[in-house]
Amino acid sequence: MQEANQIVAETLCMLVDVVEPGITTLELDQRAEELCLKRNAVPAFKGYRGFPGSLCVSVNEEVVHGIPTRKRKLRKGDILSVDFGVKFRGYYGDSAVTIPVGKIDSEKQRLLDVTQESLERAIAQVVVGNRIADISKAVQDYVEGEGFSIVRQFVGHGIGTELHEGPEIPNFYQGERSPRLMAGMVLAIEPMVNMGTYKVKVLRDGWTVITADKKPSAHFEHSVAVTEDGPLVLSSRENYR
Repeated sequence: MQEANQIVAETLCMLVDVVEPGITTLELDQRAEELCLKRNAVPAFKGYRGFPGSLCVSVNEEVVHGIPTRKRKLRKGDILSVDFGVKFRGYYGDSAVTIPVGKIDSEKQRLLDVTQESLERAIAQVVVGNRIADISKAVQDYVEGEGFSIVRQFVGHGIGTELHEGPEIPNFYQGERSPRLMAGMVLAIEPMVNMGTYKVKVLRDGWTVITADKKPSAHFEHSVAVTEDGPLVLSSRENYR
């Protein structure tokens, strides 16, 4: 799983480097798929429940599951959430990052910073004996304390020989008993944070999720293994920076 996730990490770092005003979301999709195949992996999202792309590309108010298209050119000041997954030797990797397109305004930058920090705080809770709810609470407490909102309709998940496995990992605290973390579990933790309301809606394409008030949204994700020595971030991008 670490090998699968490192292919994802390499791909996301490549995308960070090539994102610029004028590039289309379809070109980003093609580059991601090309690198994935070069590493002898298979794009996990392409064809998944009918999704047409290898990469989920969500711009500004798009939260998740945006479809790549040659018609969508990125513009300076946009923020772009890219979510990518692969299957490699029978196991899945999954990670996401939100990328500024050129210079962005200070409030969008704060949205990115808070979302990324909320993921770090969530990962810190990935300790044997903790519960899923500890992860959820860490995200919600920090994000809402910073004046942003947490998407509730979409959640993180377990990952392994399937792209989406149990348990679900909400980014908000539900105040109920939740599964305990055990060594060997792997969790795809993915805060989705909105500048305005937490409410979202799905567009007519059946995939693209946008904020109900059309204010910007950010998304960061890592696949994290539970170990006796603490959290192991399988999709860490440190090797590619």
